[in-house]
Amino acid sequence: MRETPPYSWRPGTRAWWDPRGRRPGYWAFVLHRLTGIGLIAYLVLHLWMLRLLAQGPQAWDAFIRLAKSPLFLALDTLLLAGLVYHGINGLRLIWVGRGHLGRHTHRGAWLTFLLAGLLWLLGVGALLWAVR
Repeated sequence: MRETPPYSWRPGTRAWWDPRGRRPGYWAFVLHRLTGIGLIAYLVLHLWMLRLLAQGPQAWDAFIRLAKSPLFLALDTLLLAGLVYHGINGLRLIWVGRGHLGRHTHRGAWLTFLLAGLLWLLGVGALLWAVR
């Protein structure tokens, strides 16, 4: 009967946090999960803030003034980055799942990063132009 090797040969959970030697697909996966969690948090916050509509026009107007502050505009650009990346990477995952990228999934990940970054910059430009 064959003996099982000791568990010491397996890397511990510390290896999960080691960024060395990770491929673009790994970072695409991590970023997709983080943006998904962030979008769910935003959805909960958004629904919670809609309760101000029931408190009357004064409460809503006060929130709108706060939402036009530079801090909220910066958070809007972060939200836009998460939305754009999550959407573009979701499309990439559909292509990977259907086998369209073959062995070149890392190129698809780099293209996702590039396209999401360009669309985010375009969106930030539009946001800044709209609030000027």
